[in-house]
Amino acid sequence: MGNRAIFLIIGLLAASAALSEAYRWVDENGIVHYSDRPEPGAELIILPEYSASRQGRRYQRPTATSQPTQSNQASPAAALFRYERVEITSPGAEETLWNIEGILNVSVTVTPALKAGHQVRAYFNGNSEIVAGTSFQIEEVYRGVHNLQVEIIDENGKLMIRSRANRFYVQQNTVNF
Repeated sequence: MGNRAIFLIIGLLAASAALSEAYRWVDENGIVHYSDRPEPGAELIILPEYSASRQGRRYQRPTATSQPTQSNQASPAAALFRYERVEITSPGAEETLWNIEGILNVSVTVTPALKAGHQVRAYFNGNSEIVAGTSFQIEEVYRGVHNLQVEIIDENGKLMIRSRANRFYVQQNTVNF
């Protein structure tokens, strides 16, 4: 039993050492990626230390200061604004809709609110379309399984944030003669 405890402690120490490094890189489409494995052109990022307190969990800031990159220096105003989340609130994930007569009503929640000049791009079953605002309709949605995802893009067409993909189902009542 003593050997098991020693191996467990050694394993946990090795796992925490492996999890202490993270890397960040931007692909050719401008999408930021994070990984625990270095990629070509990736920069090492310093992760905050975790601490638990009576008030709940909180994260401490890293002790070392990171140097600003050239891209951050080029557009400081753009680097400051970020969307915290975007979520499709209707239809819900794995929801079954009955008798919608081919018209799907979609609601999206964006935090903070959609900034002037930014647009919502919806992907319905893989086809993209710029839509008007955070509430819109998609026509010709019939019986079957469908997928919906939205993105917020800035005035230059750059991706700001993307929602999770929602899969939902449409059912129709049938009339048997």
